[in-house]
Amino acid sequence: MFKKFKTIAVAGAVAGLLGIALSGCSTAEKAISEADCGTENAFCIGVVTDLGKVDDKSFNQAAWEGAQAGAEATSGFAKYVETTDSKDYAKNIALFGDKGYNVIVTVGFLMAEATVAAAAQYPDTKFIGVDQFNGATTTNVTGLIFDEDRAGFLAGYLAGNLTKSDKIGGVLGMKEVPPVRKFGEGYEAGIAYAAKELGKTIKSSVIYHAAGDTAFSDPAWGASTASQLLGQGFDIIFGAGGTTGNGAITKTAQTAGTFCIGVDIDQWNTVPEAQPCLVTSAEKKLVKGVTDLIIAANDGTIAAGNFVGEVGLADYHDLSSSVPQEVQDKVTAITAQIVSGELATGVKP
Repeated sequence: MFKKFKTIAVAGAVAGLLGIALSGCSTAEKAISEADCGTENAFCIGVVTDLGKVDDKSFNQAAWEGAQAGAEATSGFAKYVETTDSKDYAKNIALFGDKGYNVIVTVGFLMAEATVAAAAQYPDTKFIGVDQFNGATTTNVTGLIFDEDRAGFLAGYLAGNLTKSDKIGGVLGMKEVPPVRKFGEGYEAGIAYAAKELGKTIKSSVIYHAAGDTAFSDPAWGASTASQLLGQGFDIIFGAGGTTGNGAITKTAQTAGTFCIGVDIDQWNTVPEAQPCLVTSAEKKLVKGVTDLIIAANDGTIAAGNFVGEVGLADYHDLSSSVPQEVQDKVTAITAQIVSGELATGVKP
């Protein structure tokens, strides 16, 4: 099966400090290459994506950007492989494990079982499982997890304060993946909280993609599902689930008078075609979380178990003027309560 690879090699810190090339010494001559992986002087990072492409402008892309930042911070080498079939998880991990990579980042809940199995096979490699709860505390596995329900709640609360039609929708990946479910249920909880606070009824409809290998790579379904909701008078759409969610928000952007909400990273920067409606994104600070754990793996401070990453809402960007200051103040106040845990979302773990 065809697999797509990309690499980044980072030179020693001296060449990068001032952003200038040193005379008589090229970056290529100083950089670590894959041939160095497995040797004492090399620090190598491999990323195995979840189903879908590394440039999904969302989840996989954020993990890869975190690996690139981690490689830069540690003067290391990073490479990814894209997974197109769930049967290839173990095989793709082995592509890095067999070469003695120091860190392997496996992206997505669906890869949890394969990650734990590989950790036993490659005990000298540190594994970072993005969205993988490390319940057994495997000694060389760190689960990078997030409180998606909190980010979803904040997105729903904002939507509840912005809707004009009192109909708010969501188009998400497969519900069988816990982070997706938590995003969706948190979103609806936030809508309900806003409705109660405002003393009115707001209808919410969150639609999940059927389980399967296309759940996070089906922009056509995302667009058609969003279109159905828009046709029924829903004026805010939350898209969450790789390119499936991207299809939903880009479709919403074609309808005047609507808002859309992105996911995982600030999609204002990654899905510019959605900017006409993109009021914010329900963020998981994936790039930072992956970067921080790679640095910890390099300096020997990474711990087994679970590392809880940060969540929140992205900037309103050009749509800030469409969000009344009173609403912005309310969102700021409730964000502090949600992120601290003072206010619970009510969503089951």
